[in-house]
Amino acid sequence: MSKKSRRNSTLIASGLIATFVLSACAGNSAAPQANATKVDGGTIVYGHQQEPACVFGGWIEQAYLSSNVLDGLVSLDSDHKVVPWLADSWSVSSDQLTWTLGLKSGVKFTDGTPLTAGVVAYNFDYWVGGGNSTAKVWLDGYYKSATAIDDQTVQITLSQPYPRLIDNLTQGYFGIQSQHALETRTKEENCEAPIGSGAFVVKTWNRGTDIILDRNKDYTSPPANAKHTGPAYVDSIDWKFIADPTTRSASLTSGETNVIYDVPAIDWKKLGDAGFQLEKYVTPGRPQQLTFNTQQGPFVDEQVRQAFAYSLDRKTLVDTIGQGVIPFEGNGGVSKATPGYSQKAADTYTFDLDKANSLLDAAGWSAKNSDGYREKDGTVLEVVLPYGAGSIINADGASILQGVQEQAKSAGFKVKLIPVPQSELFSGAYSAPDQKDISVGYWTAVTSGILWINYRPSTADNPNYSNDAFVSDQTLADLITKANGISDVDAQNAVYEQAQEYIADHALSIGLYDRLSSLAVSPSLKDVWQENAQGGPIFYDAYFVK
Repeated sequence: MSKKSRRNSTLIASGLIATFVLSACAGNSAAPQANATKVDGGTIVYGHQQEPACVFGGWIEQAYLSSNVLDGLVSLDSDHKVVPWLADSWSVSSDQLTWTLGLKSGVKFTDGTPLTAGVVAYNFDYWVGGGNSTAKVWLDGYYKSATAIDDQTVQITLSQPYPRLIDNLTQGYFGIQSQHALETRTKEENCEAPIGSGAFVVKTWNRGTDIILDRNKDYTSPPANAKHTGPAYVDSIDWKFIADPTTRSASLTSGETNVIYDVPAIDWKKLGDAGFQLEKYVTPGRPQQLTFNTQQGPFVDEQVRQAFAYSLDRKTLVDTIGQGVIPFEGNGGVSKATPGYSQKAADTYTFDLDKANSLLDAAGWSAKNSDGYREKDGTVLEVVLPYGAGSIINADGASILQGVQEQAKSAGFKVKLIPVPQSELFSGAYSAPDQKDISVGYWTAVTSGILWINYRPSTADNPNYSNDAFVSDQTLADLITKANGISDVDAQNAVYEQAQEYIADHALSIGLYDRLSSLAVSPSLKDVWQENAQGGPIFYDAYFVK
């Protein structure tokens, strides 16, 4: 048996006896002595859930990884204030159409090429040209061009005002890569080991097992909200992929990992009691929610969508499975961590089975078969709900969806849950309106501008594959575009709230629970923190003590 095989076997065995391990380790987490001191070097072994196809890309799990390799232009501090990173200054013209960014001097990518305004301009064109699907949808409809004014000054020209552009650039999708690397290396090379100016570089990727990130010894460009300057304290990060949540927890308590991601709700208190540092970040943007297909199937009828919403006691369901760790979220538009959040939208639907039954009767679904499911003209009220198992929806989320299935049955809905593997989901399975009735998922963001991405009408010339409701509603589109163009934050958020309430009133989507980025950290590892745009783990400041 190879060393790697023995390691996997150990983890699997740990998973099988995880309950015992967690119980046995409570209060025995090898906490350092009070006089423990900082040590330089070492390798952080980190257990993450999902393995992406590339280090860099449009999925948040890629942003978490690439943020340790690629520096961004700007960062977000804990007060939601944009602070410098590679850009140390920025301004916008009075018509909100021209942004000017000044860059730090002396920054080099790890291939030795310098950071220049021309490189940044190239990255903008690379993103909108398809280099990053999520960066592209954020810029679509607004970005016009990027131009180097001089070596250290880049100018971004927009086609219409977008006052929150700089806020959106704090997301990990906007990491700057070496132009030389993008132009001279293969797509596969840049996928597996993108070249940035970040605190770590990709050393090796053992597919299915881990990625090794080595310290960039020449690092000079941390964000302004980092805790130190210069290179990272640790030598390397062993970024392991441990899909099973029980195995992940057991790997931490057994000492095989120093940090784990996506802490299962059932293990949260036990790990905290055992002395592990717990970090929980509610991601702003779209929460985990249910979006109804308004183009085909039973949910074309607004009454049926509202009936489904009233048939669910979502808060009790989430509170029970989430054990106080996972917050209930009633708003289907944005999470409560998002600027411009509407509590009114979140409160639109509370559990009312009588109202659900009345709405279904009025919609013509008045008969019930012997199994208790409603029928109309001989057709059973069956709705298809596919979900990204282990990628978009974790184990706790899958349990919540099973609860949705059970609760909706009381009103006569037959919910068909379909777990979809990550590879199939990202290849486009269940993305068309004739393939599903309900979509479930999240979309992280730092502003309520995410509503534009999720509800922009799709046209033949400009399709919107992120519009899961398949809705084309000009009133809603006008509200969101109006908000996007308002520079006063309070006035902007007031219009975003109107848009959320419109979404709730028409039952285009309903919230389920807030998406979390959670960490459990060994007490022998200090200063691991979560960045403030998306909650990704930051290891640049981390160090061991003994």
